[in-house]
Amino acid sequence: LEAGRAAGPPLGAALDIVLQLVLNGLAVGCIYGLVALGFVLIYKATELVNFAQGDFMMLGAFTAYMFVVWYGLGYWTAFAFAIVIVAGFGAALDAAVLRRVIGQPQFAVVMLTIGLAAVFRSFASIVWGTEIYTLPTPFSAHTSRVGGVSVSHEYVSIIVGTVVLCAVLYGFFTYTKVGVAMQAVSQNQLAAYYMGIPVKLMCSLIWAISAGVAAIAGVLLAPVSLVDINLGFIGLKAFAAAVLGGFGSIPGALVGGITIGLIELFSGAYLPLGFKDVAAYVILLLVLAIRPQGIFGTVGRKKV
Repeated sequence: LEAGRAAGPPLGAALDIVLQLVLNGLAVGCIYGLVALGFVLIYKATELVNFAQGDFMMLGAFTAYMFVVWYGLGYWTAFAFAIVIVAGFGAALDAAVLRRVIGQPQFAVVMLTIGLAAVFRSFASIVWGTEIYTLPTPFSAHTSRVGGVSVSHEYVSIIVGTVVLCAVLYGFFTYTKVGVAMQAVSQNQLAAYYMGIPVKLMCSLIWAISAGVAAIAGVLLAPVSLVDINLGFIGLKAFAAAVLGGFGSIPGALVGGITIGLIELFSGAYLPLGFKDVAAYVILLLVLAIRPQGIFGTVGRKKV
């Protein structure tokens, strides 16, 4: 018995720990996947890499916080307002700024979006301050016990919200005329234009959807990670998730996000201190060394 205690926790307790890590890793990975989905949607339609994607998430979290705490609106009403406002802002940003850099060198586009991210953080610090805030939700401080696993309702809400959102997006892109038109634009803008599809409008709508998805991720994550101006840096891990899954693959973005979330949680629990922040990038480098296009990516070839 003493030898068993020295060797580690009983098998049942170890299994509970693993299940707890899986649940938490899935929740965190879903957030990475949603933000990565925004990267992919924009890239497929415009071939732009938006490094301000994580800051759309930050703006969504702050907007929901403002409506709930400052104006006393209900959580779900504030959630809806945050999605609409950030999505509208994304569409306006495309029409006013980003549309003008299409066709420019990728380095210029990257620097522009990085600069926009800095502007968004400065704006947030002016409007909401630099303090760390808590967003009250109907799920806050609620947990259930399933066997030996503590199930946080906040984490469950993230997972369920991601599943519902993915189902809605799948239905939208598959069964609606606007969704099919967006897919056509992402495949070939010139051919879509000749078929009478308003390409510029579709691109703005894609930016709106991408920003709205990021806002949803921000509101879902806010009760877990709290709300502050640095929340948008999660976008860097989401970018890694998009690359890991295959940049340009929508299922790959979600799989990459969940993979990185699980790797983070397990490495933080079982590896020495400090490995948690780099383990996901080590796996990313290994995968790209073996499969440069990512897990679900395809090798593209252009005739010139």
